[in-house]
Amino acid sequence: MADQAVPPKAEVVKNATNLRELSLSGHVGFDSLPEQLVNKSITQGFAFNILCVGETGLGKSTLMDTLFNTQFDSTPSTHFIREVGVKAHTYDLQESSVRLKLTVVDSVGFADQINKDNSVAPIVEYIDKQYEAYLQEELKIKRQLFNYHDTRVHACLYFIAPTGHSLKSLDLVTMKKLDSKVNIIPVVAKSDTITKAELQRFKAKIMSELAQNGVQIYYFPTDDETVSSLNQDMNGHLPFAVVGSTDEVKVGNKMMKARQYPWGTVQVENENHCDFVKLREMLLRTNMQDLIDTTHKKHYELYRRVRLSDMGFTDSDGKTLQETYELKREAHVSEMQSKEEEMRQMFVQRVKEKETELKEAERELHNKFDSLKRQHADDRKRLEDSKKQLEMEMTEFQKKKAFADQQHSSSTTTLSKHKKGK
Repeated sequence: MADQAVPPKAEVVKNATNLRELSLSGHVGFDSLPEQLVNKSITQGFAFNILCVGETGLGKSTLMDTLFNTQFDSTPSTHFIREVGVKAHTYDLQESSVRLKLTVVDSVGFADQINKDNSVAPIVEYIDKQYEAYLQEELKIKRQLFNYHDTRVHACLYFIAPTGHSLKSLDLVTMKKLDSKVNIIPVVAKSDTITKAELQRFKAKIMSELAQNGVQIYYFPTDDETVSSLNQDMNGHLPFAVVGSTDEVKVGNKMMKARQYPWGTVQVENENHCDFVKLREMLLRTNMQDLIDTTHKKHYELYRRVRLSDMGFTDSDGKTLQETYELKREAHVSEMQSKEEEMRQMFVQRVKEKETELKEAERELHNKFDSLKRQHADDRKRLEDSKKQLEMEMTEFQKKKAFADQQHSSSTTTLSKHKKGK
């Protein structure tokens, strides 16, 4: 075997001083690693999650049915929903030998409220909840990420109403709040309702407004030489102008997915009519894995970094995970002790206040009892005095009565004697 020093690569590997390239004299077998990875991935299956955001009636469910050539469970939504809701449905799909666990997330009632201030809050909450669930699984001692159903949103299709003028304020605010959390792919829904010239001006206006407001949408990667030319060309077609339909119409001698109008037919898979084929090519056939990787490496990593920083974990202080954990634990214990002491003092204070209130109430009861007792004694004395006075008056009355009876008797006797003498 021939030895050859490669100085440039020695600089890439940290602390490597004797890095050498060696040529093999025979077949070893590790060139089958890609095949092993493919076989393992096919056995395990894949997961892909799409979030559809847009006003009610823009054809979100229809486009999903058209993209995956199937009929998903969806219930038409009304415009009278008081709050924005998020509904997620998971399906098991299989194409050839590849299994896909697809989750379609719909924003129900978006932009239907008079007050739209909180329209985006439930969507952000749902996205963060999926990141949090994955983070908690990562932080477990016994992790099961191999079998974990990853529900993090990999792509957000933002449906723009085909007004032909400009983006609505709600669209800009919503995409601005979502661009750091998900890969946003803007699409012009029901693009067959405006002319081609209007559509081109509308698309240019959308991209200009997104740039002016600092909204970061997902651009298809151009670092892979195999797809760089295609992706670069497709980036120039954003936002995609789409039309969805599961109805098949006979065009010539073929049955095609199309929308039938009195003036003609709009073929869904005709690139001269809409960008549906471009969207499907970019979303499913070319960049699905990049969307998954970008979600994990960029958006989830940002969420994870912020959450761990909030928990007290940093890389800049030079502390190990154990030291950071101990410091955090000590701080938590100290905080709990402080809260416990505060609660104890509050409890003691409330007990003292209650005792004071009870003593005051007891004193008031005693004073009231003494007052009633004195009043009762005074009333009794008054009644006794009245009784004595009445008895005295009765005695005096009896005396006067007896004296009057005696006088009357004496007068009667004298009168009788006087009559007899005559």
